Order: sequence, then structure tokens, then C-alpha cells
Amino acid sequence: MSEVLWLGVAPCHDATVVGGKAAALSRLAASHRVPPGFALPATGAYIESLTDHARTAIREAYNMLAHKAGAHDVPVAVRSSAVDEDGADSSFAGQHDTYLNVRGADAVVDAVQRCIASATTREALDYRLQRGLPTDDVRMAVLVQQMVLSDVSAVVFSANPVTGALSEVMITASWGLGESIVADSIT
Repeated sequence: MSEVLWLGVAPCHDATVVGGKAAALSRLAASHRVPPGFALPATGAYIESLTDHARTAIREAYNMLAHKAGAHDVPVAVRSSAVDEDGADSSFAGQHDTYLNVRGADAVVDAVQRCIASATTREALDYRLQRGLPTDDVRMAVLVQQMVLSDVSAVVFSANPVTGALSEVMITASWGLGESIVADSIT
């Protein structure tokens, strides 16, 4: 298995390898315009640190992404994509860390490591326990994707996230990046 799988390429379409979020974006990127990026396949979240080989692969992939974007230090989002995240029964919204506007290969490596570590926070593990999900073998993949400068961002639920009613859609929007929406710091 490669250390890095690019969005839009078949091996990156597998949710059991790169998690639901990255796999869905990869399938979409295969036939539509999606900001370029790559996924780091799922690994046990309890690793103490990335291997030297993984760090090198992340740096090389980031540099390739920057080259594609025509920028030396293209801003990226570093996001979780755990194998059991974004499923029918568990969204994990707000449970794992996301890092926005990360620039530079070393900063991306650091953000990836912190994103993986966020799977082992008390809040994330409590969330797992409440849903009957395993806490001893968390398989965390990480998505690194070129940032899109936005005037407005939104989060859309195709069902009411509180009641589960499929006849209701919930949309939350705000000016700028969606970070304030997902952090629940705005109304």
C-alpha cells in the first residue's frame, strides 16, 4: 500500500483504506473539478509518531501539490478521514481536529501528526463509546487538500441531525471559511 493516495485515482476511492470523507471526494474528483489533494491511508491512531518514510512521502506529496498549484507554499486543509467517520450512524462532526491554511511541507507533516493524535482525545473516545464503536483500534486516515478561498461557507445536513427526520434539511452558513460553523462558534 502506498503512503499517499491521490484524489481522483481508483485506489483512493476505497473508504476502508482512506475513510469515507476522502473516498467520497476521490470518487467525485475522478469526474468533476475538485481541489487537488491526497489521502494518507488509515493507520492505528495510537502510533507515537509518523515513520521517517511516511514523513518523507508527505513532504514529497505536498511539494507535488504545490507544484501543481503553481505556488511554493500552497495553503492546504489537513482533515481527518477515519474509516468509521462520516457514516450513516456516526458523523464524528467536531470530534477530530482540522487544520486550515497550513503552508509548507514540515507544517503539513506536523498537522498530519496532530490530526492522527486527535482520534485519541477524551472527547473522541467518549463519542466512540457512546456509539458502541471500538476505541482500541481506531483507523485514522488523513486528507490533505488545497484550500479554496471562500467568501461564504456552509454545512448542509440532508436529514435533521437532532431528530433524524429525513424530510428536513439543515443548512448553516457564514461569511468566510467554514471553520466557525463546524466549531459551533456562530449561530
